[in-house]
Amino acid sequence: MLQTLSISNVVLIDRLSLTFEDGLCVLTGETGAGKSILLDALGLAMGARAEARLVRKGTDKATVIASFECPADHPAHALLEEADVDSEDREIILRRTLTQDGRSKAYINDTPVSASLLRSVAESLIEIQGQFDQRGLMDSTTHRALLDAAGEQSHQTATLAARTLELWNRWQDCERTRHEAEASLEQARKEEDFLRHSVEELDKLAPEEGESEKLAQQRQRMMHSEKMVQALNNCLAALTGGDGAMNDDMDSSSAESLLLSAQRHLGDAMTTAGDDLDPAMESLERSAFEIQEAVSHISRYFSELDADPQALQEIEDRYFLLQDLARKHRIDPDQLPELLEQLQNRLALIDTGTDALQELDQKAQAARALYEDKARALSAARHATSRELDSAINAELPPLKLEKASFVTEITTSDDPYQWNSGGLDQVAFMVSTNPGSAPGPLGKIASGGELGRFLLAFKVVLSSVTPSGALVFDEVDAGIGGATAHAVGERLARLARERQILVITHSPQVAAKGSQHLQVAKASARGESGDEITRTSVTPLSEAERLDEVARMLAGAEITEEARAAARTLLGQ
Repeated sequence: MLQTLSISNVVLIDRLSLTFEDGLCVLTGETGAGKSILLDALGLAMGARAEARLVRKGTDKATVIASFECPADHPAHALLEEADVDSEDREIILRRTLTQDGRSKAYINDTPVSASLLRSVAESLIEIQGQFDQRGLMDSTTHRALLDAAGEQSHQTATLAARTLELWNRWQDCERTRHEAEASLEQARKEEDFLRHSVEELDKLAPEEGESEKLAQQRQRMMHSEKMVQALNNCLAALTGGDGAMNDDMDSSSAESLLLSAQRHLGDAMTTAGDDLDPAMESLERSAFEIQEAVSHISRYFSELDADPQALQEIEDRYFLLQDLARKHRIDPDQLPELLEQLQNRLALIDTGTDALQELDQKAQAARALYEDKARALSAARHATSRELDSAINAELPPLKLEKASFVTEITTSDDPYQWNSGGLDQVAFMVSTNPGSAPGPLGKIASGGELGRFLLAFKVVLSSVTPSGALVFDEVDAGIGGATAHAVGERLARLARERQILVITHSPQVAAKGSQHLQVAKASARGESGDEITRTSVTPLSEAERLDEVARMLAGAEITEEARAAARTLLGQ
């Protein structure tokens, strides 16, 4: 629901802060008092087109802030989460600023957003009848979903629609798979000679994963084998003083010789020091063992070192062949085994592809049959629902002074598969006729302003349980009517207000008397500090006594009589 609306410097409003209650809120006032300005301001906060004319004369910037309370599962939260806008609280605050040069900025929960996101979020929170002609019931793309929602309880239309969507996606997946396989088979047939040559070439080479890097390392090692042999010999000499074997003739400067000498001297010292030098002796023993391990490893590597020129040539030939093939196919050498498998599969497709295509075609046909069967069941349910919906809405029209009008749900069912879609075989449009014998047409093009509001009211009343639960604003839905018709409008607005918050701008005392909250819009002029006349619009919440006088004014005009007050008491049920 709309909780608060704060307006600064919008046309005749300098500063205004309104708090709204749940239920039916009525706004009344003299013609020209500024009721339409409130809607313009609310529309600005909802992302409507920003026009510089809305900025109050003599000020630099207009600001409108609308605060809404909505449950955690409201669709608005999903929109904000997708846009990475914080919405953890139940409150969503829309803010719009507009400067004299026509530039505007939009914010949601103090986060800068695009006007389109502001509009999308606002449209999920509140609907202003007559302000946005292409949304809600005026948007024909929503009619099919509304019809499905209306028929869920009696005909399970929404459930059938969900199942139809699921089967449509399955059918389309099968069709995509079949088309891709068909294209692959056609391409493979075009490239058959190339595939066979490439497979033969790769199969003969039999590349292995990681082989190129391994060959590169072997090649590098063998190319520098002489330097490596010399370096390893020097290393062994430093460690052992000779060929690495421990003997009494080893070089006294070798690592092993020095460690043995240190162990002997430490052993002599330990005869006097006892156990105190055990840790030192253990360290020397570990060092000797590590040196022996190093010698052993180097010796093994040395023995495996192959400096055979023929072996080097064989390694180089294979290494460069792998590189050449990889460049030919524009891949990494390590990907050659995977490429061979892919080419083999494509080659095999030429032999087995026809059978595979037939199998995929059968799957696609079966998926289409399931979709069509469910879509036709959905279509039948929609037609049944449309008859019930038309009857219910048409029953609401006579009390709203639309006794000559009629409402009809037009369903066009196509047998052309190219016209089918995820929503089934049907196109749905809500149509109206305002005079007997005239052809039905789109709601927004056939009905006049007052008629349009009452058509929408009838529709909202009938579908109150399935239409979105955001706040709903009616602008003079009672225009051109009075008496029993105005009473019928007021009664239906009050009925709607049991399900959702309703705001209505009205000139009808019968409608105003139904409100649970009454706000009076007034305009007053005064001299400013500069002597210029300044006109301001104000909005005042009315007490019970003030409300009585306002309804009496609406009944009697400028002069409020006791008879008008008595009639107002009757309307208000006081």
